[in-house]
Amino acid sequence: MKAILCEKHGPPSDLVLKDMPSPKPKDDQVIVTVKACSVNFPDTLIIQGKYQFKPDLPFSPGSDISGIVKEVGEKVKNVKVGDEVFGFVRYGGFAEEVAVHKSQVFPKLPNMSFPMSASFMLAYGTSYHALKDRAQLKEGETLVVLGASGGVGLAAVELAKNMGARVIAAASTDDKLNLCKEYGADAIINYSKEDLKNRIKELTDGKGADVIYDPIGDKYTEPALRATAWKGRYLIVGFAAGEIPKIPMNLPLLKGCQIVGVFWGSFSLKNPSASLQNSMELMQMFSQKKINPYIQKLYPLEDAPKALEDMMNRKVKGKVIVTMA
Repeated sequence: MKAILCEKHGPPSDLVLKDMPSPKPKDDQVIVTVKACSVNFPDTLIIQGKYQFKPDLPFSPGSDISGIVKEVGEKVKNVKVGDEVFGFVRYGGFAEEVAVHKSQVFPKLPNMSFPMSASFMLAYGTSYHALKDRAQLKEGETLVVLGASGGVGLAAVELAKNMGARVIAAASTDDKLNLCKEYGADAIINYSKEDLKNRIKELTDGKGADVIYDPIGDKYTEPALRATAWKGRYLIVGFAAGEIPKIPMNLPLLKGCQIVGVFWGSFSLKNPSASLQNSMELMQMFSQKKINPYIQKLYPLEDAPKALEDMMNRKVKGKVIVTMA
């Protein structure tokens, strides 16, 4: 099989396309012939050795996959050879075949294309876990989404509207914000032109946001936290803008608010039954046409480094997908 390999930590341009031996399943694993794998921001960190975990070199990046079951281990009962599936791996998805734990692979809906199903699990899984489980977002509350045009951000906008919230989308360009409005945002903030804290306060009549969803960090976190309402919930999802921010701890004290970590990957592994329930609810929403992932572009496997460069350079709206021949 062919795979994109990270043989040394560095930029996407250091990645190479090579022939590799096909994986063999353990008792609790499924071998999937990969048809599509989405590109996520953590992929850009893991190849640089900057992510929470560091796979042994060489490895293939890529986590959100879809494809066809090629082989199953002896303990696998939930899928069978020939099934069309989607699933999640920590890494290894930018390859023609990958081994997936049985708890992290699910039958694909018939009306879902392979690219669509590959765009689904991490972005919508993260955002639904964040809003439902971690923030316990309630109907009528106001949610601010930073980095709202990205994969997890746009999913958060769409899901929050389905949950009955008022959504304020914040992003860096008018073009990105226009997409957020198409996905249901009630109000927008261009934080490259506007003062983030003041605009949140203005748009909430001085109250502040009940929940803030933050996948970008850096210089945006503190002003957004200062615009959190009394007893608000601030969701720490990631640091796509660069620096991990240092938070003045008097702010949650004064506001009686919570700073809540969101790590969907660990949640799905530590609590697979709850993660499965969330996935089933998301599948139902898709079937009812309440949610619809936005795919900006498809890249062939050999162009996966270019897809990662576009992600790093913040050129991506919604999702971009690597496809296999």
